[in-house]
Amino acid sequence: MSDTENPPTPSVASVLPGAFLLTLTGGGGLFWVVTHTLPTVWPRWLFFFCLTLASTGIALPFAALLNRRFSPRSPVTHGILLRQAFWFGIYMDAAAWLQLGRVLTTSILLLLAVGLGVIEYLLRLRERARWKPRGGRRP
Repeated sequence: MSDTENPPTPSVASVLPGAFLLTLTGGGGLFWVVTHTLPTVWPRWLFFFCLTLASTGIALPFAALLNRRFSPRSPVTHGILLRQAFWFGIYMDAAAWLQLGRVLTTSILLLLAVGLGVIEYLLRLRERARWKPRGGRRP
């Protein structure tokens, strides 16, 4: 297979500007929400939005690094990397939400992580099943 048919996974350096922007925006928003607002409805939703941005930005380079290291046969795109980092942002939001209600436990965290991992696995499985080679013959 040539590189034109199977492009390589994006490098970590190619996702760093987006990760930096997400982390800076989310972290700045989190700082402002925590220091300048009261925990009413709209600031609380803004807190979760900024937490999602910051968590996604932090996880994006790690997702690129792990995909470059552990999935050389099935390369991913920038969109898949962003989706995987976004799953981490959702995970952090769910953990913060459960902690507000004082119901967060280690087993719930593990079940949530496994559930999100299974969802990502099924999405990747679906993408591989729909993949068609370029220039290939049809049966």
